[in-house]
Amino acid sequence: MSQVVVAVILGIKVKHHSDDLSKGLAIFVVIMVCTFVSSFAWSRGPLGWLIPSETFSLETRSAGQSVTVCVNLLFFFVIAQAFLSMLCTLKFGIFLFFSGWVLIMLISILFPIPKTKNIPIEEMTERVWKQHWLWKKFMDDSDAKEKKIGHANGFDPASQL
Repeated sequence: MSQVVVAVILGIKVKHHSDDLSKGLAIFVVIMVCTFVSSFAWSRGPLGWLIPSETFSLETRSAGQSVTVCVNLLFFFVIAQAFLSMLCTLKFGIFLFFSGWVLIMLISILFPIPKTKNIPIEEMTERVWKQHWLWKKFMDDSDAKEKKIGHANGFDPASQL
């Protein structure tokens, strides 16, 4: 919402190379930008670190987290490099562009990401990912099939330990 407010104010008040923005509106724009940054940092910002730490199994967590961090930093670099040229091209529309991406991020977090509160990391795969309406299609059930086949033939994998 704060980015949309900034886009509307800048779209209405600031025309090509003008200084029509009053001091009060300029302060309000800065407050809106600070509101966006702080609300993003308190809500959606940390999800880039939190979600991968809960999605990967214990065996793949360190590798998965490192790939996630590398991809995240790569996109931060691309956005930082493209921002000024996008600002010159889109002008106030850049705030609408990024607010659209925040909306897409909100939708992508609300629906396909399961709730993992009070579930131990060791049980995350079985209790969350293999039960979720979307992600269970991508989960490998080879362990479960092997256990069923082994028990059906009278073989108990636990007795081999």
